[in-house]
Amino acid sequence: QVQFVESGGGLVQPGGSLRLSCLVSGVTIRMYTVGWFRQAPGKQREFVATITNENSTTYTDSVKGRFTLSRDNAKNMLYLQMTSLKLDDTAVYYCKVLGTRYWGQGTQVTVSS
Repeated sequence: QVQFVESGGGLVQPGGSLRLSCLVSGVTIRMYTVGWFRQAPGKQREFVATITNENSTTYTDSVKGRFTLSRDNAKNMLYLQMTSLKLDDTAVYYCKVLGTRYWGQGTQVTVSS
């Protein structure tokens, strides 16, 4: 069973920054593509960013240039540095090991003035 501990969310003003962290257990992420998804109130869960085992990143258009995804295979962790946050970034953020069916509890990000 794959488990996730997501952290780093919180309340931030528009234009602010947050860094999300995700500790993965139950699988060694080294060989996997991993990433972040988010779900805003009343909306479906959506893709945010992924990073392959060769450190190739992909971002959804709305976060390009503002979010940076990275991984630390030695720690089995992934991170999402979020800058220039907007109201529309408000959501629960989930990390994911692609190819597995597991989800964590997520971490809430609220962007509000």
